[in-house]
Amino acid sequence: MGNTAKLINIDNIPEVAVSKASNMFNSGHIFIYPTDTIYGFGCNPFNKSAIKKLNTIKNRVSEKQYILLVDSLEMLFEYVVMLGKRQIELLNRIWPNPVSVILRLNDDTKRKVNFSSAAFRIPNSTFCINLLKKVKTPLVSTSVNITGEIPLNQYSEILFEFADKVSAIFFTESESIAEPSTLIDLTKSNPIVLREGKIKFLEL
Repeated sequence: MGNTAKLINIDNIPEVAVSKASNMFNSGHIFIYPTDTIYGFGCNPFNKSAIKKLNTIKNRVSEKQYILLVDSLEMLFEYVVMLGKRQIELLNRIWPNPVSVILRLNDDTKRKVNFSSAAFRIPNSTFCINLLKKVKTPLVSTSVNITGEIPLNQYSEILFEFADKVSAIFFTESESIAEPSTLIDLTKSNPIVLREGKIKFLEL
């Protein structure tokens, strides 16, 4: 991209940081931000140009879907097929937490993203939740790395590697969890654990 990213501390004036992130989201920009797990790239999942930029930054094939953050079950229900009682009870029990679940998308969402399913999470992060409430739509969350390389979670490393590739880097002085989210597939009759992160499946 050629320009140096804006550096924004979310601890100083949180509402200003949320407003700036919201503006970038709505303008199709790519930014880096702290989550309840590791730092993530963020953008609008329904902006095809933004997703194309992100795929280029990560050197990632377009056939792979990104994890999407939502602020509530109500937001989630707008994008997925109708969930059963047991599924809803499970989600109420595990969220907000660093646990992502793969669900089937409804027809309208499938047309927008060209995928039949996607992973979602309600993050245990005030910044993320406030940003989601501001943009009123899911937010892409994917590890800060080139595909196949180790995810970066130290601010100095992120700055060195990606400052010229994104529009902004939102950061916090608080220590973040150095593990990705646990990933569970709920598209089958029984849950399937695809990846264990900070939260172990037996704890759920």
